[in-house]
Amino acid sequence: MSSSEAAPVSRSGFRTETSGARLLRLGHQLGFFLLSLAVTFLGLTAVTFFIGRFIPVDPVLAVVGDHANHDVYEKTRLAMGLDRPIIVQYVIYLKKVLAGDLGESVMTSQPVLADLLTFFPATFELATLATIFGVLIGVPAGVAAGAQKGRWPDHVVRVLGLFGYSTPVFWLGLVGLFVFYGKLGWVAGTGRLDVGYDDIVTTRTGVLLIDSALQGEWDVFRNAVGHLILPGAILAYYSLAYIARMARSFMIDQLGQEYVTAARVKGRSFWGAVWLHAFPNIMVPLITVIGLSYASLLEGAVLTETVFAWPGLGRYITQSLFNADMNAVLGGTLVVGAVFIGINAFCDFLYKIFDPRLRRA
Repeated sequence: MSSSEAAPVSRSGFRTETSGARLLRLGHQLGFFLLSLAVTFLGLTAVTFFIGRFIPVDPVLAVVGDHANHDVYEKTRLAMGLDRPIIVQYVIYLKKVLAGDLGESVMTSQPVLADLLTFFPATFELATLATIFGVLIGVPAGVAAGAQKGRWPDHVVRVLGLFGYSTPVFWLGLVGLFVFYGKLGWVAGTGRLDVGYDDIVTTRTGVLLIDSALQGEWDVFRNAVGHLILPGAILAYYSLAYIARMARSFMIDQLGQEYVTAARVKGRSFWGAVWLHAFPNIMVPLITVIGLSYASLLEGAVLTETVFAWPGLGRYITQSLFNADMNAVLGGTLVVGAVFIGINAFCDFLYKIFDPRLRRA
């Protein structure tokens, strides 16, 4: 390489990256990122399709019913393309998915995509609220427990976390309904709204709190909050138990590192060392924990949605499975997988923000 082509050298003696080289590197990173997303999504469609084809459920019978004659059965089978080779069926399925066609639901007689757009916002609303409270309470609790290992705050957080992480969610839901709704009347019952408030708010985003607030329907907003409090609190407890447990473990590990001791020797207070030195170094693993927790709730908190008759994605997929509605099951599973892919991609983006070592990787 000639001297004119060499990268400029900084005063410290290290070569610095030119703007052109930086843009090229960022382009390579973006291309690799998009390629990995495409390959992951392709693998996701393949897995969901082949599982749907090989499970012992006849999709033709789900459409025509058990009492259809042989001619009707065969005509439906040919119309669904099930006589073609399995690879050809997958290619046709992939083309339809890329075009936004997930088939029609036998259970609702609606396009599966329309059903998913109807049911997913309810799960999104519930899971987002639960995750927000899980993070706001679980992270400080876990950090405090790790910083005071063996003391009473640590014991309290560990016991509450163990109880929340090991107790069946459906049991907490039933007990919560019995106590706070049936006996005390502090919260509303099952569903997203009381019957008297149905069809008042026009659906725009599908998130009831946002739609009712945008339209100034504050009675609907308050009623929706009343229905959301109990299932949201139960899922938030489950989420914060997991987040607090992992934050405690990460903090204990970091407080044993030499850089924390060095900070204390230089005069930094104990809590200053915890929050200003140790905490930034647990952010990257915590992002993974929070992302996985959020994704697991977004995929559909099936038991919670069932107990509270919450019209969300998990309940929709479960009911579709019981009704052998494979188009709906495959479409819902595909959405769940896409949610995980999206959240993992977002976590990768956050890594570069919170970990300076990765900004030049």
